Amino acid sequence: MARYTGPKTKISRIFGEPILGNGKYLGKNSNPPGQHGVSRKRKQLGEYALQLREKQKAKYTYGVLERQFANLFVEANRRKGVTGEVLIKLLEARLDNAVFRLGIAPSRPAARQLVSHKHITVNGQVMNVPSYQLKPGDIIGLKASATTNTAITSNIRGKNPKFSWLDWNEKELKGTFIAYPERESVPENIKEQLIVELYSK
Repeated sequence: MARYTGPKTKISRIFGEPILGNGKYLGKNSNPPGQHGVSRKRKQLGEYALQLREKQKAKYTYGVLERQFANLFVEANRRKGVTGEVLIKLLEARLDNAVFRLGIAPSRPAARQLVSHKHITVNGQVMNVPSYQLKPGDIIGLKASATTNTAITSNIRGKNPKFSWLDWNEKELKGTFIAYPERESVPENIKEQLIVELYSK
């Protein structure tokens, strides 16, 4: 199973924001990485570079590799609605992302690990595919053995109230994917229209 395992701070410095979690080092050195990072910061990016940068940001944010991302774009383009907004909805509907949004895991990589190690269920069935596409009404929960594992339960922080497309039952440790989120409800700083323009070339 392929995933990004490189330095997270380096990726955050490329985009100038903590897209992979902890951004405490950005304050110390906010220049792009590399020998010429300082001078590169002053360069004006071209149209293609801006579009590519936005696609890379979305990929790193959601932990998706190139082929998966391209397939998601094809699916988003096939569905009704604004392609860029549909793409964000599909990314938000990934199982690992929903586990993170529900507060079961502290980060998307941690959520991906929980899913891969068969600790997560969907509608009562164990699901170990992080990219599984949730549908409205799907119920996400912890496997029975995981509910007694303090290493897992101690990290559960509960859902952020602003994620209105998800519901969390703290007593049962279960969450519901209510509906696909509206674009304005998703807090990620991604300009999806630039991604659409990149793939439209």
